[in-house]
Amino acid sequence: MPIEVSPITATLGAEVTGVDMANVDGVTLDQLKKAWLDHKVLVLRDQHITTEEHIAFGRLFGELETHPFATGRRQYPEIVKIKSTSEHPYAAARWHSDVTWRQEPSMGSILRGVVIPPAGGDTCFADAAAAYELLPLEFKAKMDKLFAIHDFTQTFGRHLSAEERAEKQKEYPPARHPVIRTHPETGQRSIYTNRAFVSYIEGVDSDESERIIDRLERAIMNPTVQCRIRWDVDTFVMWDNRAVQHFGTDDFYPATRHVERVTVIGERPF
Repeated sequence: MPIEVSPITATLGAEVTGVDMANVDGVTLDQLKKAWLDHKVLVLRDQHITTEEHIAFGRLFGELETHPFATGRRQYPEIVKIKSTSEHPYAAARWHSDVTWRQEPSMGSILRGVVIPPAGGDTCFADAAAAYELLPLEFKAKMDKLFAIHDFTQTFGRHLSAEERAEKQKEYPPARHPVIRTHPETGQRSIYTNRAFVSYIEGVDSDESERIIDRLERAIMNPTVQCRIRWDVDTFVMWDNRAVQHFGTDDFYPATRHVERVTVIGERPF
């Protein structure tokens, strides 16, 4: 039976029904892959599966990464656990695409709601291709030629000692990625900068670099290119990091929000 795909907006996001994530056959997988490319963000609700099944579902789309900084679960290195409380605020309350500081950043992320606050804690997504298309032609032409330097020290490095940071920088040196990347499957061009991980724009002075980063961030912040997902326990959201950016709202304190994700390894942006 075909899965049912209900778009959230005309270009971004879809609710998917007719899928049991613990039992995905080849036909269903092909349908999911197509829907993921078409809608970029997929929402699958009431998926009462085990952690092992979450990991196995992620592996249907590629090899999974082990995050070197984010908190995980000791027996499941592929799982990134994101538990946010008033004492330990949510780290993702900035527009970003996951792990862009890697030489080969994430292809996609698959996130599960574990503990969901009674109000707040939504995740907002922005279509980075639609945001790019709305830029003025002359500005787009300029951006098409530029590269940005991405560095984990912008975010995760703040929690490391100087010695730890220097050691990790040997393992994860700054990555040079195009400001506007091309999707390897759809060919769409998308904004690929974010304040969480970009240190600077290469080839321009610091003031111009800051202006470019700010202008591209404001393009991502345009509500016209966004959708917003309300979580429930055992809701899964999967998004294409090559095509979208996301922002986790921190409007739920003093309640707790706990989500867990697996991350599919991608390719070097071009």
